[in-house]
Amino acid sequence: MLVVASFDTFPWSGTVWRMVEAQHTASTMKIVDNAAEQDILESLLEESKPVLPATALGLDYLLATPFRYFPTGTGSRFRAPTDPGVFYAAQSVHTASAELGYWRWKFLKDAVDLERLEPVAHTAFSAEVNSSIVDLRLAPFCNEAEKWMHPTDYRATQAFAREARQAGVGAIQYQSVRSPHPAWCIALLTPQAFSKPKPNPIMQTWWLAVYPDAIHWRCDSESYTFTTAAWV
Repeated sequence: MLVVASFDTFPWSGTVWRMVEAQHTASTMKIVDNAAEQDILESLLEESKPVLPATALGLDYLLATPFRYFPTGTGSRFRAPTDPGVFYAAQSVHTASAELGYWRWKFLKDAVDLERLEPVAHTAFSAEVNSSIVDLRLAPFCNEAEKWMHPTDYRATQAFAREARQAGVGAIQYQSVRSPHPAWCIALLTPQAFSKPKPNPIMQTWWLAVYPDAIHWRCDSESYTFTTAAWV
């Protein structure tokens, strides 16, 4: 395993995109009669959630949420179940759609007696980042690309992220594993990697439908289709 501390990081700033299911407000609206009742319910739900780390206080919930909850199962690419939060984002809406689409397809694949996932609304939003990073696409890290881009085994990437966090690295940039076209993703290891406490104001609503052989995204007249053969 490479030791992150022995390599120089470099400053990076830019816009990143993330896709999330659009259920935060709609889910509580379904079970209340008016705005006042919804405010009370939202407050009660907030009190029941895990405590935010101090470094995430003041962030909009869209930015803070990944640092609040622990992952299920074996974790994610750069986060083991016991590791601190990681905010995953991507180069573009297209790349973010491929990355999230994989996990929705995997849920369908692992489900029992479920043939498809009907269209569900998702929100695409962007945020500004200003942080020190390590780029796994560059030397010397690219020499071990098979570790960083393994489709299902995250042991190497999780160990790398732990080293990066200990070395004070703010983010890890890497090649998207799910996108059919070359594109990058980024894993923010700390809430302090954001340069602004709120996402950018312009957001997009996309609808996702998932089938065994493909996933389909649509936003007004624009659409993306990803075949799942490469993910099997």
